[in-house]
Amino acid sequence: QVKLVEFGGGLVQAGDSLRISCTASGRTISEFTMGWFRQFPGKEREFVAALSWSGSITNYADSVKGRFTISRDDAKNTVTLRMNSLNAEDSAVYFCAARQWVSMPNTEEQWPYWGQGTQVTVSS
Repeated sequence: QVKLVEFGGGLVQAGDSLRISCTASGRTISEFTMGWFRQFPGKEREFVAALSWSGSITNYADSVKGRFTISRDDAKNTVTLRMNSLNAEDSAVYFCAARQWVSMPNTEEQWPYWGQGTQVTVSS
């Protein structure tokens, strides 16, 4: 079991940058493939980014590629999503997720561990 807690969300202006993070407890994140999803009102969670357990492979949704960066700090047992050039369409609740397999699927059903989510609001 691993417990995930996100922090760092908030209200920013369009064009700004924001960093959200997820701290794990109970296990070390290097044992997991880590991911970020987001959820718009009335919608299912959609894949944003993932980082392999080795920390060497990343995957991004086309909508965030080139703007968002996922990274990991093993010393802090934390995974971070750096978001640049934010726009109103990025406003959502962002969730951290973990799975104990090497693949990085973009469907939420294949990720067994979740945080509670953090709200990101981008004002235009």
